[in-house]
Amino acid sequence: MSGAEIAQAGKPAAFLDRDGVINHDDSYMGTRDRIRWMPGVARAIQRLNEAGYFVFIFTNQSGVARGFFSEDDVRNLHLWMQSHLASQGARIDDFRYCPHYPDGSVAGYLEDHPWRKPKPGMILDLMQHWPVRQHGSFAIGDRKSDIEAAAGAGIPGFLFSGGDLDAFVARVLAEISSAITPRA
Repeated sequence: MSGAEIAQAGKPAAFLDRDGVINHDDSYMGTRDRIRWMPGVARAIQRLNEAGYFVFIFTNQSGVARGFFSEDDVRNLHLWMQSHLASQGARIDDFRYCPHYPDGSVAGYLEDHPWRKPKPGMILDLMQHWPVRQHGSFAIGDRKSDIEAAAGAGIPGFLFSGGDLDAFVARVLAEISSAITPRA
């Protein structure tokens, strides 16, 4: 099977920013006791699952480079988030995070890494490791850098300003569907 056939055989993906989309952005969220879920998050992810999408979280986590928490803390938080949402019937397929920040204070993380948004590295890495069909895929973020990362990966980005995530996802899916459905 050629690369084009494999890409066609895949399915689209929804790339969701974490802080500000999945949960409220309360500044450097390193532990689960600080998580405040966005309204409608579990239903929004279920909606994406039911629509046949991979659901990926992609997030800059400069708190690692700044010394606020460790990569183990980030991974443990993501495992907890994944389990918590799964208990509500919402499946997150994978996570990518970038712990790097050029102005941080922790050696080994002080660079402008290709995964750091607004660069598309996290999205491209997920597309490389999963059978993602680019056509129909999209990203949702709460910052311009999320939208720029999506554009850099060749997919549309939608700016979420808070509120009911499920209602927002329903509108995005309707827009994506109308954009990819051929007209008679």
